[in-house]
Amino acid sequence: MTRARRVGAAVCLLLFVLLTVVVAVRDGAPLPGDRASHSWAVHHRPPVAEALARALTATGTGPLPYLLAVGAGLLAGRDPRQRLCAAAGALAVLALGQAVRFAVMAAVARPRPALADWATHASGYSFPSGHTTTAALTAGLLAWGVTRRSRSSSGRLAAALILLWGAAVGLSRVYLGVHWLTDVLGGWLFAAVWLTLGTWVTAPHIPVEIRREEPVGRL
Repeated sequence: MTRARRVGAAVCLLLFVLLTVVVAVRDGAPLPGDRASHSWAVHHRPPVAEALARALTATGTGPLPYLLAVGAGLLAGRDPRQRLCAAAGALAVLALGQAVRFAVMAAVARPRPALADWATHASGYSFPSGHTTTAALTAGLLAWGVTRRSRSSSGRLAAALILLWGAAVGLSRVYLGVHWLTDVLGGWLFAAVWLTLGTWVTAPHIPVEIRREEPVGRL
């Protein structure tokens, strides 16, 4: 793991801890930016946009993220044994991340926005957002698998689009009125820290590159 990644993970961890403490100390009350973003979402929901947001948010839960995590591991491995180990590792990163996230959520016990503002079903406490965390972890794992498979520009583009999907799922939770913006921010920060830890643990068992670029020519 590079020094830049370690520093980035440490910053995300510090911000997540600070945000969690602030939310807990304030008994879950909305933080600056929460009410404004929530109000904007509630008053800007044309039927088509709301339907698209519901379809998008549905991809951040259920069996799909776990299937994608397994797919990420299969992409990352070079041979059958490495693929099996990588798939198991990716699945463990997602499942354990969910367990830790649930523990934080239960400890903080932040209430959700008012039920009257919801445009989709939701359950449990609000911080950190479960859909956001799940989608961010899944997107990070899948982007990791894709870039392990190919370092080409198409591979980087695919990874960027995957990460964009993960971020969009989180924003859909605010748009649909079931989470505060800081719930989503907490999910992103937690996922960034957990992914860094997960890739650090699994890195010794996965090759650095799966596909090397062929030399253009030799003198």
